[in-house]
Amino acid sequence: MRRIEVAVGVVYNSAGEVLVGQRVVKDQYFEKWEFPGGKLERGETAQQALVREFREETGIHIKASSPLMLVEHDYPDRHVRLHVHTISEFDGDACALEGQALKWVPIIELDQFDFLQGNQIILDRLKDGGLP
Repeated sequence: MRRIEVAVGVVYNSAGEVLVGQRVVKDQYFEKWEFPGGKLERGETAQQALVREFREETGIHIKASSPLMLVEHDYPDRHVRLHVHTISEFDGDACALEGQALKWVPIIELDQFDFLQGNQIILDRLKDGGLP
């Protein structure tokens, strides 16, 4: 089974909402919701990938973040390892630079979105108040 290393960011706006995005890759996970981020490139740290992916996909420039958790999940066709970070400082406004839907969502409304299963642990932690 193919293993994919992914950097994932949990970022809040001034209203306390978190940023989520909808997948545009036309595979079996098309239109599922997830926390922004992306695959680590060869020789890249999770922090470097997070900064690059947020800049490329959302236009947000990360100024400060810290590791939160490591999540591993098996899908039928791949094993993902999510290097989850909380983003504490950033510049810019989120915009969908790759044609994906992006939304700032109150934590209590996250259950209304069809998230990738691998994000469930992050969602549970958010709902339990386990993140800043």
